[in-house]
Amino acid sequence: MTRPPYSAISNTARVEMLHLMQLEPRRTVAELCEATGLHANTVREHLQRLIDAGYVVSETERRTTRGRPRVLYSAATGAEASSPVAQRKARDAAVRGDLLRRMIPGTAPDGLTGEALHQLDALVEDLIEEGFDPLVDADALTIDLSPCAHAENQGRAVVCGVHLGVMQGVLAEAGGPLAVAGMEPACDPTTCVVVLERR
Repeated sequence: MTRPPYSAISNTARVEMLHLMQLEPRRTVAELCEATGLHANTVREHLQRLIDAGYVVSETERRTTRGRPRVLYSAATGAEASSPVAQRKARDAAVRGDLLRRMIPGTAPDGLTGEALHQLDALVEDLIEEGFDPLVDADALTIDLSPCAHAENQGRAVVCGVHLGVMQGVLAEAGGPLAVAGMEPACDPTTCVVVLERR
């Protein structure tokens, strides 16, 4: 499967930066430069791509002393750190999903209604935007992303962790009972099945 050329988290440096912000929010450009070894301008470009995709949010530091306030960057979690871009994407996905279900009756998965359906709409659209071809099993609450486009990646554990964090953020931003529980264990490194749960 070919990944879209403009996928925000298809770049190794952006994945690494997003991983750092998932581990510890409110990072500065200087901290990200030090951790990644990248130039400040390159870090800023990557951050802007992640903000434009709705995966990162920025805030200006509140200072009580003199000096220019720093800009702090965090991974968008949908809860503590909510992204206006991710909010819009979730709303738009819900509208498109509802429209599709009205136009083609019987396309709604059994057992999922309202908010859960809208969460699934947002998640599937985000996964497609990131270059995956998700296969949803609404009864088992799983999403098969096989074959994994990142199977050959040496830092696969980090990539999987980042993708799971992004998926959790998308579900939280859409609001509803579904959350990411993890991944099904597999002997085949190209197999990737995400497990959802009802909270």
